[in-house]
Amino acid sequence: MTTLTKFSNCITAAIEKETADIAVSGSPKHTAWPHFVGDNGNFRSGVWESTAGVFRGPMNDQIEFCHIIEGEARIVTENDEEFNVRAGDGFVMDNGLQPVWHVDKYVKKHFVIVSTSSQT
Repeated sequence: MTTLTKFSNCITAAIEKETADIAVSGSPKHTAWPHFVGDNGNFRSGVWESTAGVFRGPMNDQIEFCHIIEGEARIVTENDEEFNVRAGDGFVMDNGLQPVWHVDKYVKKHFVIVSTSSQT
């Protein structure tokens, strides 16, 4: 069945993500609302948020499009490139990127993740 999923119409339970294995400093709390999962889990989209902290967000076997809807963050790549992102900014993190997110207060984004792996 083919569908159109409008995020504002989704009533999705919040999923709290464990961050102990990715936290660099602080105790960031990550919450996600997956609004669409397709292609046997290879395509996922929804809303995600983080409280203050510094954490790794490796792009292993996936590509992610992000659109910041609230707050801001500084993202540092493994090549020491720094990107400041804030509400209204859209960007793509390519497969293999190893970013470190620095969130001073809060950030919330729409996300679309496409798996680059043949396995789900």
